[in-house]
Amino acid sequence: MEEVLLETKSIIKDFPGVRALDKVSFQVKKNQIHALCGENGAGKSTLIKVLSGVYPAGSYEGQIFLKGEEKNFENIHQAEENGIAVIHQELTLFEEMNVAENIFMGNEISHNGYIDWNEMYNQTNKWIKKMKLEGVNPTTKVGQLGVGKQQLIEIAKALSKNSRLLILDEPTASLTDSEVDLLMEILRDLREEGVTCIYISHKLNEVFEIADYISVLRDGEYIGGDFKENLDERKVVKMMVGRSIEQMFPDRNNTAGKEILKVDNLNLRDYQGDQILENISFELAEGEILGIFGLIGAGRTEIANTLFGYLTGSKKGDIYLDNEKVDIQSPKEALHKGIALISEDRKKFGIIPPMSVKENISISFLEKFKNFLVIDENEEILTTSELVDKLNVKTASLNTKIVNLSGGNQQKAILAKNLVETPRVLIMDEPTRGIDVGAKQEIYELMNNFAQNKMGIIMISSELPEILGMSDRIVVMHEGKITKEFDNRNRDVSQEEIMVYATGGEMNG
Repeated sequence: MEEVLLETKSIIKDFPGVRALDKVSFQVKKNQIHALCGENGAGKSTLIKVLSGVYPAGSYEGQIFLKGEEKNFENIHQAEENGIAVIHQELTLFEEMNVAENIFMGNEISHNGYIDWNEMYNQTNKWIKKMKLEGVNPTTKVGQLGVGKQQLIEIAKALSKNSRLLILDEPTASLTDSEVDLLMEILRDLREEGVTCIYISHKLNEVFEIADYISVLRDGEYIGGDFKENLDERKVVKMMVGRSIEQMFPDRNNTAGKEILKVDNLNLRDYQGDQILENISFELAEGEILGIFGLIGAGRTEIANTLFGYLTGSKKGDIYLDNEKVDIQSPKEALHKGIALISEDRKKFGIIPPMSVKENISISFLEKFKNFLVIDENEEILTTSELVDKLNVKTASLNTKIVNLSGGNQQKAILAKNLVETPRVLIMDEPTRGIDVGAKQEIYELMNNFAQNKMGIIMISSELPEILGMSDRIVVMHEGKITKEFDNRNRDVSQEEIMVYATGGEMNG
């Protein structure tokens, strides 16, 4: 029988007004890749922080056992000394330092008070080989590397401290498909070498590819778990959300109305003169969801930013809103003309972390709440409260800092911000990135409701099932050009057809 490496017993963690973990008891066996699933807000991040010493002993109830011995970590350092390391979604490397300096930061190899650079470089080369980091050497600056390679360096840094339990929090959120494949390969190699992993991800296809055992948290409680071969995605989703999601995407009635947006021969060059968008033309009607699909670098986000007045170069071409030619030069102008944008980078462009939920929702339209020279706080509270209720944003109060909300609820708060004044056109760039299946379904239902109320929606997504499940028409892009447009009202377009044109090919026949 496999040895239990980690066990928790009745872990309880409370925050003001919220019980984040409620008597969580579970086990992780040695040499397992143990997936931990759950919706945003289920308690996964809180549990990680308890296990890794971020929340010290005494700040929670319950017990943690490592190889049968009870542990009471006072800080992160103590957890690391006991072999527990966390690879966070936001990496903690120093970009101006080289690979060797990052791997051995705080754990430098020294002799007689002097750093032994030769030995550190030798050890770094071993890690580079182990992590399959092609084209990297010990003196390469980390900031010169892509996110995928940086993540592998973060793993090497953890393993260099003799970590035996590696906790990976949404490790593939920013990775390309090839980088995901490499990460999976490395995790399997590490398992063979005796490293145990807790793998946290919303992407159930990845979970079923890599995990040996799957556990589920819901609303702070441990719902259960089983070996992968005894589960399927439907069972796991039901455990996560407490209900069966038989149909992820809502039925669309496809009642498109009059044309509200027309883009005619749009061209964009960056400030170096390189062509970013070339001869982009499309229309959007009331009540329509237009999907835009393309691979990285296809120019999808550049279309969104240009329509929203966030210019990254010089543009040519015409944009019409309700048959009137417009030349939008700023996001503020776009908002007041009825064009709203939900950015793909929620943390960088969507939220203002130090501010409350109320302030994040109202900030773009403060003029709406002005009463002479002051803000009418009662009106502000009333409006934001109505939007929070309408979009089912789960928050302890309007004054809760938005950064303390789960990813799905942050996304709904950003959506609320764009509905203070109802837009004619809503551009949603990767609307469900980094959120769980339950929150995804809520977003899809909201999009459907907006479309039924004659809003035109442009949805940019990297997820083909999402594009196919929600779009009435689909525009496919490749290297700054539109290569194909599909009518998807009958939901009869295939993933293969779309991928052909997204890679610059053409269908035979």
